[in-house]
Amino acid sequence: MKKTGILKIVLLNLSLLFVFMACGPVTEQEETTDVIVYGGTSGAVTAAIQAKKMGKSVIMISPDKHLGGLTAGGLGWTDTGKKEVIGGLSREFYQRVYEKYTEDGAWKWEAQSDFGNKGQGTPAIDGEFRTMWIFEPHVAEEVYDEWIEELGIEVLRDEWLDRESGVTVENGKITAIRTLSGKEFKGKMFVDATYEGDLMAAAGVSYHVGREGTSVYGEDWNGVQTGVFHHKHHFKAVDQPIDPYIIPGDPSSGLLPKISGEDPGVKGEGDNKVQAYCFRTCMSINPDNQVPFPRPDNYDSTQYELLGRIFDAGWTQWFGKFDMIPNKKTDTNNHGPFSSDNIGMNYDYPEASYERRREIIKEHEDYQKGLLYYVANDPRVPKETQDEFKKWGLAKDEFTDNGNWPHQIYVREARRMVGKYVMTENELLQKRPTPESVGMGSYTIDSHNIQRYVDENGHVQNEGDVGVPLPQPYEISYGSLVPKADEIQNLVVPVAVSASHIAFGSIRMEPVFMILGQSAATAAVMAMDEGISVQELPYSSLRTKLLEDGQVLTLADKIN
Repeated sequence: MKKTGILKIVLLNLSLLFVFMACGPVTEQEETTDVIVYGGTSGAVTAAIQAKKMGKSVIMISPDKHLGGLTAGGLGWTDTGKKEVIGGLSREFYQRVYEKYTEDGAWKWEAQSDFGNKGQGTPAIDGEFRTMWIFEPHVAEEVYDEWIEELGIEVLRDEWLDRESGVTVENGKITAIRTLSGKEFKGKMFVDATYEGDLMAAAGVSYHVGREGTSVYGEDWNGVQTGVFHHKHHFKAVDQPIDPYIIPGDPSSGLLPKISGEDPGVKGEGDNKVQAYCFRTCMSINPDNQVPFPRPDNYDSTQYELLGRIFDAGWTQWFGKFDMIPNKKTDTNNHGPFSSDNIGMNYDYPEASYERRREIIKEHEDYQKGLLYYVANDPRVPKETQDEFKKWGLAKDEFTDNGNWPHQIYVREARRMVGKYVMTENELLQKRPTPESVGMGSYTIDSHNIQRYVDENGHVQNEGDVGVPLPQPYEISYGSLVPKADEIQNLVVPVAVSASHIAFGSIRMEPVFMILGQSAATAAVMAMDEGISVQELPYSSLRTKLLEDGQVLTLADKIN
């Protein structure tokens, strides 16, 4: 061969090499992943774990920096309901928590023998089944992180779905999603395990925000619930009526902060309002492990005048939901007519932009921090209550990268899918059977307050707090995890499930989200293996696999 020919070949090979170098190596994001889980909640974690355990490639794309949602975000006083219907990976989580508390140094601030042993109707520590249902936030997060690492699951944190144009749908299937950072992820199956249902909505799946009227699904407890006072989170819990006006008795002076001037609506009618959010604060009574309640930069004591009037009226239940978790800490929840629930300030959160959501979260944080500072410092607060409260502070060893404040706001309800099957109070109350069970729930049908308004007598009142007991644990339909068949065929939704507002009030518990995360991922993998849509998956096959993996689908399967 002539030298010129050899030279041409060398130059050609060099040019090809330069092209490949310019293109860069093929990244994992450019490959097609079997299952892509979007979300950082407890349900997202179990979905990713289940898909990985079934031998599939998995990427977990989390907008959150911390995994576990509310379970690792302060809700350590688990809403178990009936623990015997909590199976599978959900139960394994609580077993792993139990193991954590057997390690050296776990009981740093108190002896295990001094810790109270009762939770929500169940022993906090169940030695027979090696489960622990009450725990500290950092312990839950450690369990999730170690579990994910143990299985080698790839997790990308602080990656936010481009909700405007970041979901590619072709022929009824999601083929790829893109985050705001510009990363694109191609997948065969997708799991939306966010509290907000962001992927579901961006993909064009039907959903609902707010309360349906009672006529929509033939329910009694949906819609506006004026005149219903099931718990103590209303103003009838106070010994005397509370005036809502800045100058008592003078409507022209205007309403106090946190009271709406709108009519609450007609009982049983629907609206677009959602139940109140709060942070589940972790407090410590140990002076060596606490920081003082901070004073927000924009603190304004007049924002809490309504609470001052409640105290003036003799209300003494400020400590009603200081639920003790290990090491002399609390999972502190809303309690009473004016508390940590920031009623009426979250209505636009479900559909809001990320920027607007951050504003809402910041307003909730400032409100709740200000509330704690007010009770600890304001002279309006009864001395006995204030002196006792000053013994408390935020737990110094929790949420250490966030000023000891929870990193997850309690999104009790946002979007809810309108899927293949809609769960309603009728299934929960055993008025009709549930088809194709993929898990069970058992917690009371529970909604927090939705409005604070002026009643017909000119007094302040709350509305929306409902608590309806169940006759027994109920089944949750597979159809509530999947969209309608003519919408998206390769998406499962285990958190923003297809349920009415009032049914979701029970389903929305963290153990149930973990149960449904596992079941959703199982269905996605099986449908992928069969080459069919998630709507076409034969239930008999799914049921067999779920039972093999320890899920409780009916009362006959319960763990005694």
